[in-house]
Amino acid sequence: MADPKTEKEKTTVGKALKKYLLTGVLVWMPIAVTVWVIGYIISATDRLAALIPAQWQPERYLGFNIPGTGFIVAVIVLFLTGVFAANVLGRKILEGWDSLLGRIPVVKSIYSSVKKVSESLLSDNSRSFKTPVLVPFPRRDIWTIGFVSGSLPDNIAAALPDAAPRIPVYVPTTPNPTGGYYILVKQSDIRELDMSVDEALKYVISLGMVLPDDAPAKTQNGTQEAV
Repeated sequence: MADPKTEKEKTTVGKALKKYLLTGVLVWMPIAVTVWVIGYIISATDRLAALIPAQWQPERYLGFNIPGTGFIVAVIVLFLTGVFAANVLGRKILEGWDSLLGRIPVVKSIYSSVKKVSESLLSDNSRSFKTPVLVPFPRRDIWTIGFVSGSLPDNIAAALPDAAPRIPVYVPTTPNPTGGYYILVKQSDIRELDMSVDEALKYVISLGMVLPDDAPAKTQNGTQEAV
């Protein structure tokens, strides 16, 4: 017959091993993923180093390849593109380029869609996501996080069945926020959230596990604890 004390000690040791292994995974996983992503970005952008003329390649003078050269090239190219596009001549040339691509049947749909989404997500104008909100979706009494997206065109507002003011809201899916639903919600049904767009996106992408820094977490018994 097995000794109960021995069995208890084995269980305790097993729990301790599981606890420490899990703690180790939680410590190393974000580090490993971060290193992998940075390494992938550097290796992918290093292909841009081919744009540098052969006589200017750093390894020609140093005798070995320097990882990250392509990334530096990418940053410089993006900066110079931004400077070029910000002046009058650059804007005129880009308008001509947009007009040219807008005449190509298949390219037109892809280019214009990507351009509009990029401008909405990355720009600081009034059409970008600025306000995280709670909306009843997919039905009443079920709430989800969304983002106020631009303004409602007059022709769409006129086609709605009632005159109640509505706000266009983008509801992202989890954990991939690039897919989602574009819905028109009554203004009276919208609850504005006291958090930034970045905090709301992190909350959605993490399946609700990453809370804003100053937000208390509510436990299942209704009590709150600081995060």
